[in-house]
Amino acid sequence: MRFAKMRKKNRATAPRRSKGDAFEAIHSAAQGLHRAGAISKATMREYDELCLEPVKEVTAKDVVRIRLRVKVSQNLFAHYLNTSPSTVQKWETGAKKPGAIAAKLLRVVEKHGLDVLA
Repeated sequence: MRFAKMRKKNRATAPRRSKGDAFEAIHSAAQGLHRAGAISKATMREYDELCLEPVKEVTAKDVVRIRLRVKVSQNLFAHYLNTSPSTVQKWETGAKKPGAIAAKLLRVVEKHGLDVLA
């Protein structure tokens, strides 16, 4: 039962790229040890910091630029991102920052356009 909960938590976090093949192998081994209970959650966080690139932060200007680049309204943009129009508005004014998963999704839209979400 404990392992099923851990797997659910791992799926909910935003995937991060490894810094390279060697770091990917180290991180994969550490994940296996963590799942087996051989290393603590705190130690796993240290491996995350060591082996994974941080998610690039998205600023309010980035959100506006990405939305204008794909030529959609705030309402339609929110619909594609599966969030509320007020959230997009708050991101664009800087009242709120996109979380790691939303930031990753925004970077994907920035790189590939909205077609990847349709």
